[in-house]
Amino acid sequence: MSTALDTRPVRLGLRDVLRLGLLGISTRRLRAALSALGISLGIATMIVVTGIPASSQAALLDKLTALGTNMLRAEPQPNQTPPVLLPESSVGSVARIGPVTTAAAVANTHQTVRRSDLTDPLDGSGLAVLASSPDLLSALNGTVQSGKFLDAATQNLPAVVLGYVAASRLGIPAVTPGRPAPIVMIGKQWYTVTGVLAPMPLAPDIERAVLVGWGSAKQFLGFDGHPTVIYVKAREDAIADVRAVLPATLYPQLPGLVSVSRPSDALAAKQASQTTFSALFLGLAGVALLVGGVGVANTMFISVLERRREIGLRRALGATRGQIRGQFLTEAVALSGLGGLAGTVLGIVVTLLYTTYQGWPPVIPPLSVAGGVAGALVVGALAGIHPSIRASRLTPTQALATT
Repeated sequence: MSTALDTRPVRLGLRDVLRLGLLGISTRRLRAALSALGISLGIATMIVVTGIPASSQAALLDKLTALGTNMLRAEPQPNQTPPVLLPESSVGSVARIGPVTTAAAVANTHQTVRRSDLTDPLDGSGLAVLASSPDLLSALNGTVQSGKFLDAATQNLPAVVLGYVAASRLGIPAVTPGRPAPIVMIGKQWYTVTGVLAPMPLAPDIERAVLVGWGSAKQFLGFDGHPTVIYVKAREDAIADVRAVLPATLYPQLPGLVSVSRPSDALAAKQASQTTFSALFLGLAGVALLVGGVGVANTMFISVLERRREIGLRRALGATRGQIRGQFLTEAVALSGLGGLAGTVLGIVVTLLYTTYQGWPPVIPPLSVAGGVAGALVVGALAGIHPSIRASRLTPTQALATT
């Protein structure tokens, strides 16, 4: 009884294909290392040329944001008869506008501040006494230079915070812990100085002001509770919409009597820089991947030429064209993947070192990291397609005849 021989080619499993692909890398380590170096430098370049500009952009955007790109100021039109009085609930009404993140108010108490009760009661040193809501510093990106700002505990007490210029004119440059707190006289009431503000270029009028709590102003200074100026911080993408609805929110009976500042010119500069940097990132990433892909393609072409005898021997032993294609394609993808991983790590390290040296906030776009590895694999596959097809088309006689 005779049995027919099965002449069908053996199908290689995924593990066997990977082993064959990695065999070419492991037996030619120096060439593989140099080839992977090309793709790794390309990927590292992509990470660096996107991470460093992104970090620079973040530092620039932080500076532009500090210029008040998301801030608005609303106040009644001057010289109105009778004067426009904003509602006492103005801050709460504005805070309920969706895109608004912070709302605060100040109000002129029409009082005079003096360093001593022995000075002229009419000499206020050109300083304004303002009632302040607790969120004022947050709305103006302000900071306290010494001491502390008004809070829930001091809002209703005779406590005062001095603007930077006001502190200089009153001869109180700082509040020192452990020493008796300075005092000033407002109207006929002594106030304890609890803090001095740092310079506030976004609100120079606050620098020349003496700030008291809202409840304290009502209790000791005869304040009527109506805000004079409303400061608003909102999302930058909705700042124009917030500006449009502010007058009607604050004074619905006659919105035209409320003046609202226009967004800072820095907002336009910030939006323009974001668009410019985005286009730059895409261009640089594309060039870096292209350079890496050319390196891998060149390496695989040379590999096919050098290994024609190996290809012929495997074809003579029964390897199919598909198996040859799979071997060289796997080798190209593995080579690119290893180079992509090394390049990603190298690019991240270089970016972190450089941004730390420059004092910028380190920003490494996640898309660049993911695209570094994924892009290397895709580029390796594309670069290996033609060499693998060329290798598979070699007949055993053609390959073995090569000297």
